[in-house]
Amino acid sequence: MFRQIKEDIECVKKRDPAARSAIEILLLYPGLKAIRAHRLAYKLYHKKLYFLARYVSQRAARKTGIEIHPAAKIGKRFFIDHGTGVVIGETTEIGDDVIIYQGVTLGGTGKDTGKRHPTIGNHVLIGSGAKVLGPLTIGSNTNIASGAVVLDDIPENSTAVGVPAKVVKLNGNRVDTLDQIHIPDPVAQELNRLQEEINKLKKQLEDKQ
Repeated sequence: MFRQIKEDIECVKKRDPAARSAIEILLLYPGLKAIRAHRLAYKLYHKKLYFLARYVSQRAARKTGIEIHPAAKIGKRFFIDHGTGVVIGETTEIGDDVIIYQGVTLGGTGKDTGKRHPTIGNHVLIGSGAKVLGPLTIGSNTNIASGAVVLDDIPENSTAVGVPAKVVKLNGNRVDTLDQIHIPDPVAQELNRLQEEINKLKKQLEDKQ
């Protein structure tokens, strides 16, 4: 148990430059509290003590703002930064050395049965507000951008952004064709369209005269 707590504290220290002391991390970090509670809930769940498991997980959710289903499988050195609004569904599977930020949902679409939630590989980072929905797989060594909505599998060693999320970098190489600097101005495009309509109407009037 003490070895596990030490690993948890070192995990936070390594990833959060704002962390000042072990006692601060142990007593005041909601992500760590939620993960520790989940370990107990997970053991209770697999002993078929479902009510107690739910009690532990819901109590942790009220205290931390992080809701993790007792049946979710979570690997080593899992780090939840900030944490408010994080939801992790029942059949979610998370590998080792995964980082997620506030507002992340690892949830279902409501259309699936059985395995309904995502499988996350090792060394994955999921940015704040991202939604990963359905029984899809996020490959290892992958980054999911803040605010992304992931509805399909994402391969290993990639970066995915957008709604719905698309892979923009794979194995260190840019793979999308979107010019994110010279994006067309939608207002200017609409004004141009209206001007074309006006010109057409003018021409029709001139032809009738």
